[in-house]
Amino acid sequence: MLQIRNLSKNFGALAAIDDVTLNVEAGTIHALIGPNGAGKTTLISQISGYLQPTSGSIVFSGEDLLKLPAHKRPHIGLVRSFQITSIFPDSTVLDNVCLVLQSINYQVFRMFRPASSDKAEQQAAQTLLDRVGLGAQTAMLAGHLSHGQKRQLEIAMALAAKPKLLLLDEPMAGMGIEETRALVDLLNDLRSSVTMLLVEHDMDAVFSLADTLSVLVYGKVIATGTPTEIQANSDVQQAYLGDHAQPDEATAC
Repeated sequence: MLQIRNLSKNFGALAAIDDVTLNVEAGTIHALIGPNGAGKTTLISQISGYLQPTSGSIVFSGEDLLKLPAHKRPHIGLVRSFQITSIFPDSTVLDNVCLVLQSINYQVFRMFRPASSDKAEQQAAQTLLDRVGLGAQTAMLAGHLSHGQKRQLEIAMALAAKPKLLLLDEPMAGMGIEETRALVDLLNDLRSSVTMLLVEHDMDAVFSLADTLSVLVYGKVIATGTPTEIQANSDVQQAYLGDHAQPDEATAC
């Protein structure tokens, strides 16, 4: 589904992403792991269109992504969530999802009407919220949700865009044990309907979710394989023995 070839991103003399080649197979959860500052978010930002590569190519479902601006990519099925939860806190949970449905349907001239005024969209939003476990919170202001519930809402909003590939950038960040378990269960439930590229530091969550893992260190992929293969890989073990984050890369990644 996703083919990345010889991708690089330079910030001056710093190679944040260095000649990365990566495949994400349809119907899988592919995890991208690595030390802080390894370039994971920089890579995700290039896939989603928020950063332009210095060189290389990205092909999604046979289409050259580099020809599409970031705002066009969700319309072909490439949807991203962010490290910092991105919702509309002063709107209801239901309206948050309805706004995405309107955007995907190009209904820009309805912007002065309540987002949930369309009954078909309202039902579609309710179905998505039921699926992620927020069916009872539809009338609540999104800003009043717990941190874990905000993550669930963000996933419902992402699903409203009908993704083929969902880019998840540290979805477990800041979560407690029970919230993490609930999100892992949700992502496992979604694996039958959407392919995922997951960036995550919680290794328990990663190894319980991922079909394939790629390890990024200093902007390079040093290993790709199954969870068992990655756990047994000596290069990966060595990379995690010390701090491989580059201080100058922190703001870039």
